[in-house]
Amino acid sequence: MARDKNVIRRDYILRMIEEFVQALARINALKKDRLWQEAAGVVDEEFQRLIGTGAQEVARLSETELLATLIRGEPTQAVREKTLILTALLREAGDVAATQERTEESRSCYLKGLHLLLETMARDEVSAFPDFVPRVEVFATALSDSPLPRETEALLMHHYERSREFAKAEDALFAMLEAEPGNAGLVEFGVAFYERLRGQSDAALEAGNLPRSELEAGLAELRKQLAE
Repeated sequence: MARDKNVIRRDYILRMIEEFVQALARINALKKDRLWQEAAGVVDEEFQRLIGTGAQEVARLSETELLATLIRGEPTQAVREKTLILTALLREAGDVAATQERTEESRSCYLKGLHLLLETMARDEVSAFPDFVPRVEVFATALSDSPLPRETEALLMHHYERSREFAKAEDALFAMLEAEPGNAGLVEFGVAFYERLRGQSDAALEAGNLPRSELEAGLAELRKQLAE
């Protein structure tokens, strides 16, 4: 009986993903033809199907509220896939809102999508993600017109360090330090980051575009700031 339930759940998840991929293809075709209003309609329909509310309401909800709505009544096995679908939908909603000059709504969707993606990636192997899931850089590029919240930079930094993209992790650290100069807690956070990286091999640091000489220079600078 348990095996039968697992099969039913697996089939449910596969069907859910297949239906979403088809909807995503429709959205992308409409975007390609610059039929933004029609694309917005399909995005809205998919939000309604997924969490029972439309795109503009989604932009107003917090990530905690979105996840609470998402997981209500769902088997645990489906939550991860539904979260990834929500992430992809938030990216599409952000694109549509941006073309309609709803800048605040667009940025809210992108930020929520990026946070959900980074938090999910922190628990899973990146290579295990379906093709429909947007890449981190897609969100980062969409949000590059203004500084990111510190929470977002911290999530990015953790992701890049975990992905061994050490120079990008350092960039996220610098963004936080520049936004809050003189914050001793952030400086200590940065020192801890560099000290962790000291344990990496020279080859790994080079592959992550942060040679040991640059690592040591960054660490020395932050230690100097602490001493002062």
